[in-house]
This record gives sequence, structure tokens and C-alpha cells, in this order.
Amino acid sequence: MKDSNTSSPVVPYRQQRGTVIAHYGPLLDIEDNNGDICRCTTRRSLGTVVCGDHVLWRRSRHGTGVVEKRLPRRTFLSRSGQRGKTKPVAANIDHIIIVVAPSPGINEELVDHYLVAAENTDITPLILINKIDLLPEKKLLELKQRFSCYSDIGYPVVFASAKITYGLSDLIRLMEGKISIFSGESGVGKSSLINVLIPDIKARVANLSLTSGKGVHTTTTTHLYRLPKGGGIIDSPGVRAFGLEKMPVARISHGFAEFREFAEHCRFRNCSHRNEPGCAVITAAEEGSISRLRLKHYHRMVAEYAL
Repeated sequence: MKDSNTSSPVVPYRQQRGTVIAHYGPLLDIEDNNGDICRCTTRRSLGTVVCGDHVLWRRSRHGTGVVEKRLPRRTFLSRSGQRGKTKPVAANIDHIIIVVAPSPGINEELVDHYLVAAENTDITPLILINKIDLLPEKKLLELKQRFSCYSDIGYPVVFASAKITYGLSDLIRLMEGKISIFSGESGVGKSSLINVLIPDIKARVANLSLTSGKGVHTTTTTHLYRLPKGGGIIDSPGVRAFGLEKMPVARISHGFAEFREFAEHCRFRNCSHRNEPGCAVITAAEEGSISRLRLKHYHRMVAEYAL
């Protein structure tokens, strides 16, 4: 006779498709096709799963679920973590929106790291300069001139302010129907921007540290939020640096799109664009056709990340 106190085995529901919208250590939040969210565990053999991944999973009668398979990715963004170990960031992204701001300060070298990663992963980059309400008109004009080297290459550069909701209409239009990730340093206002773009959520926002002036880490978990008119925004934790994985010099060079037309005319095929005679890239930088600062960043990346 069966013991009446023994619970019946859980019968799983059918396998279905879902999207990872948040990652909490061994647990995942999965969004189903109806927009409902379920907290899930994963199979040990599943491998690395990140925000934005499409998966196959089953819901149990207890309201939780289990992820059984990760589906192929269209795109994948990762960075180099401590000791050179690859740290996955997100998957199936259309846009990487590189957010910078005059406070805590603008770091073009960090921007260039993101651009190299984007160029090598078929993710479309966009530079968003937030908090322009902090700048007097003269400083804003100087900043626009400073970033003209990026718009001249063809990268969209958007000047905006989450505080006064300025400059966001073009951004919204670009993001509709796409999956975008907001990336950048802590304190540049990524979560504040999301609160404006998606008014019915309340992403955590914190003020800059009054003692250091540096951003505090308000976002601790990468999270996908859905946009009202389709698409979504992935909010990622702020970083002080975006390390690249080790790669061939050709891939680093590929990340500097404006070098390509000039590099074809270098005297030496394997030109490092540092001090070789007949280097067309160096000549272009001296003549102002290429940003000298971007060329300097290229040399640093080659020294640090080239195989």
C-alpha cells in the first residue's frame, strides 16, 4: 500500500522557448513567450548562460522551472576579467550603447575598447553622452568637437540628459524592435536613462560618491528590460575598464574602422603604424585625417592584447 504522506513526483510541463532576462548566480529569470517570468535552475551540462540568451526550459508544478538547453547565439559580448579570464556579458545583442558622462568623467580609451569589441562581434555601437545638463554651452560645444572624430567615422553620437529628458527621441527610435545593452562606467546614469525610457520600472539609482566623485555600483546584476514599443534594454553593472580578450593584431586593427582605407597604402604589409617609414596611417594622423588619440589607444591595445 502506498504511503499517503509520500508526495507524488513532480510532472514537468512541456518544454518551451524562453529568454534569460536576469542571472542570479545559479538561478535564472526566464521570460516566456507571453511575457511571464519564472525563476529557474539549470542543468549542470548546460554551460555558460547569460542575459539575452534564448533557451529551452520546463516549468514545474511548484512554480519554478529548469533550463535544459541554450540555443545558438546571434551575437555574444564578453570582456577580459581578472587574470585574463573571459567574463561573459550578454548575448543576442543588436546595439551596444556606450554611455559616458561629464561626471564622473569621460574616458575615450574605454570608449575605444568597447568599439573594438563591437567591431569584432557584429554588434552595432552607439555613443551616448549623458548628463549634458551639467555643462555650460561653451563646454558642450567643446565636447561635441571632441567627439566629432567618432561621428566622422560613422558612429552615432547622441547627446542627452536623463534629468531633463533631452535628446532621447532619436535614441528611442534607434532602439525600437532591437536588443540594446547599456555599458559604461558606474555613475554615468545608465539606470536613470532606463527609468526615463521605461517609466513603469524603477531601476535602482544612486548618487555619485560625495567623497571620491566616482560612480557607485548601482546595478549589480545584468538585467533585460522590455521597451514599450518592442525590443529591450540590457542594463549592465558599471565597469572601470573593459578588458579585451587576447586577439591577433589584425582584429585589433579591424576595430579602428578609419584606419582601413589608409592602411592599404602603407609601404609594409605588416605595418604596425608606430614608426615604420611610409606608414600611411601615421601620415593621416599627422594631417588630422585620423585622431592622434585614437592611434595612441590603438598602440596601447596592441601592446596589451595582441597575440
